[in-house]
Amino acid sequence: MAENKTKATDASVDGYFASIKDEARRKDCEALSRLMAKATKEKPAMWGTSIVGFGSYHYRYESGREGDSCLTGFSSRAGDISIYLVASFPGREALLSKLGKHKAGKGCLYIRRLSDVDLAVLERLVVGSVAERKRHHGSGQGAA
Repeated sequence: MAENKTKATDASVDGYFASIKDEARRKDCEALSRLMAKATKEKPAMWGTSIVGFGSYHYRYESGREGDSCLTGFSSRAGDISIYLVASFPGREALLSKLGKHKAGKGCLYIRRLSDVDLAVLERLVVGSVAERKRHHGSGQGAA
């Protein structure tokens, strides 16, 4: 069975931020990291080469595939900041309607810049997503 490509690493989160050339994007990512650390009570850690993750959990699918992933996280991509949340949890749609300018995929939230969204609503989305992930997968293993 194929191994999960995205794993916790010892790479520096600060080094990742420093590699973001656009100063406004870099500052947004640093602020988002502080928001997520507060919301999750977990320290940021690199998952793979480009995901800043918070906490961890173990998953096991019916197919037998299993592994570990971050409870939540984000990555600076070419056009947007991708924020990794669970696809559904109580109150998610109501929060998204109050968030501000964003795009939403199944398990991702895409924002161009933090100033486009209500940070209090974003924090509530992160808290709700992490609570749902823990409900389905247990309390997690702490920071990776």
